[in-house]
Amino acid sequence: MITKEIRVVNKLGLHARPATMLVHTAARFRSRITIKKDELTVDAKSIMGVLILAAAKGTVLLLEVDGPDEKKAVEAIEKLFAEGFGEEI
Repeated sequence: MITKEIRVVNKLGLHARPATMLVHTAARFRSRITIKKDELTVDAKSIMGVLILAAAKGTVLLLEVDGPDEKKAVEAIEKLFAEGFGEEI
């Protein structure tokens, strides 16, 4: 299992478009991928789960990935967050 902190850096936070990008990216992998914010843990492959995080710019989330392709999954998701989902940072 890989656990990493990731920060939301895009100006508008984890709204519908970046949440969709995250879910589509997570769905490419066989590993179990969850994201935690405070006491809330959601499945990164669920659009509703990701949206209920209501993660604004600056929010630090805990990414947990467990499975056969966990390293590649973490790299892909970290890249999405680091690049601000292609939005203004």
